[in-house]
Order: sequence, then C-alpha cells, then structure tokens
Amino acid sequence: MRALSVSLCALFAVATFPLAAAAEHNDVITVKLNEGCSVEDYVKIKDDFNAMWGKDNGYRAEIAVPIQATDLTTVFWIGHTANATAFGNAWDMWRDALADSKSIPAKLNARFTKCVTNLNRSGFDVL
Repeated sequence: MRALSVSLCALFAVATFPLAAAAEHNDVITVKLNEGCSVEDYVKIKDDFNAMWGKDNGYRAEIAVPIQATDLTTVFWIGHTANATAFGNAWDMWRDALADSKSIPAKLNARFTKCVTNLNRSGFDVL
C-alpha cells in the first residue's frame, strides 16, 4: 500500500510539474507618478520599452490604472514573460546593460526615473 501511495504522489508531481514550469510570470511594479509626469507620459515610456527592448527580450508590459481602489494615485506596471526563467534572463540582460549609459535600457531607465517612483516590486507565476 505504501508503494502505491508513493507511486501516486510521484505521478501527481510529474503530472503537475509541467503546468508550474510553463506558468507565465508577471512582474508587478507599484509606482507613484512624479510631479510633471502624467499617465500618458508613463504609457509612452512603456510603449517605447516594449518596442525598443521588450519585444527582443521576451518581455511585454502594460500599465494598470486603478479606477476603484483604496489608493487611486498608485499605478501598476505589469510585465509579462513566458515563465520565471525568461524573466530572469531578461532581468540579467536589462541590469547588465544599465552599466552602458548609451544602451537602450540605460536611456529608458533614465526616463522611468524621471517619471515615476517605484514603491514595490512583486513577481507572480500565473497558472
């Protein structure tokens, strides 16, 4: 009976592993807009990010603006990658490129810094 129980547990683990491994990863950054930066300005930066960097690195972002929430001044960056591994690879490329002030990530990051203040960052696997 114990062998059957162990076998069923192993079968369950093997059967469900591909679902978890294939989960989309969401990168959620909670931000406040800085003075002089509008939602439209932030969306333009996001659009440039998607076109100039995201599409080549497996990362797509969108902006969520609350219409019903405790805090209506908070805006959310929601980034999508195929899975956590893809996010990690994209993050490594982004972070490493920041050292070159002429790189696309460095130029985009300067625009982000001028427009928003990051309050929190969370990662989620979406099943």
